[in-house]
Amino acid sequence: MKKEETERKKMLARSLYLSGSDLTSIGEELGVSRQTLSRWCNDGNWREARAAKNITRPELVNKLLLTIDNLIDSVNQSEDPTLIGSLADKLSKLSATIEKLDKKANVVDAIEVFMAFNRWIQDQACYDPEITPELIKAINKYQNKFLMERMASPGEL
Repeated sequence: MKKEETERKKMLARSLYLSGSDLTSIGEELGVSRQTLSRWCNDGNWREARAAKNITRPELVNKLLLTIDNLIDSVNQSEDPTLIGSLADKLSKLSATIEKLDKKANVVDAIEVFMAFNRWIQDQACYDPEITPELIKAINKYQNKFLMERMASPGEL
């Protein structure tokens, strides 16, 4: 397989994986071995990208709010003084987490934007000869570098 063909298959495999396909079906569709796909997946952090793609900020906030609601219900039903005493601390921590999610742009937001951009650029590659596999590879490289730096030092993007 030529390098250019390999890069095209790798980009398509990544796109299919991030869309929810499993490695076995991708391998059958593209004619690539499971071992090669597994290596690409590990080297490119596809699992992390797919996980981040499927979790949005509103979903995280809703899950935290549901956790708070369940926590309050369970403490009220138990009438255990120890649980009641620890409730304020737990609520404070969960509330602070929600506040951070609401105020700061985070890695999940960046991943969502990058995923949308990657889908767009791959569509454009069908029509624009200037968008080469090398260009897409370079874009992905710098997107991944950006995300890794942000995950290493959390804070605003």
